[in-house]
Amino acid sequence: MSDDWKTRFRDLYQAAQARYRAGRTTTTTIFEPDEVYFLATIGCSSRELFDFVEDSINWDDVEYDQVEGVTELRRDHFVNTLGSESARIQIDPEKIPAKTDEVDGIAWLPRLIVKARAKLAGQLPPELMYGCGGDRPFLREHNSSLVDFLRVTLEAGDDDRAIIDYLKACAAKG
Repeated sequence: MSDDWKTRFRDLYQAAQARYRAGRTTTTTIFEPDEVYFLATIGCSSRELFDFVEDSINWDDVEYDQVEGVTELRRDHFVNTLGSESARIQIDPEKIPAKTDEVDGIAWLPRLIVKARAKLAGQLPPELMYGCGGDRPFLREHNSSLVDFLRVTLEAGDDDRAIIDYLKACAAKG
């Protein structure tokens, strides 16, 4: 399948940044209807892209290559595995692990695993973001990235231990 979507996605990301800076700072004002449709065809909600745009401006620690890489993994999974079918349910944000929950002494990791799986499945509710202002520094501190962690999560399937061991190996390299 063609990578033409990447050019359109990059252009949209940059346009959305300009619009945000110009005062179009809500999910309903920042994107045009055809752009929302385009995002849906690649398995990305307008909220997901909005969150990255907003964080890129407010926190200045969002790397475009990571945004595109996360979107590419989700898009490929959405198209090739899920048959371009949108999820019918979203995870309940009240039932995901707390930020302080730990596995093998690592706080945040249980939450991140759930969020990464929900991202891949298209089941993140609007109030949750894979790649949020907590996820990015957590992964940097553990010598990983949004893309690499999402790829490992995809490859691991339901095997939490594979994801935990991956992150511990990354952290040990630091």
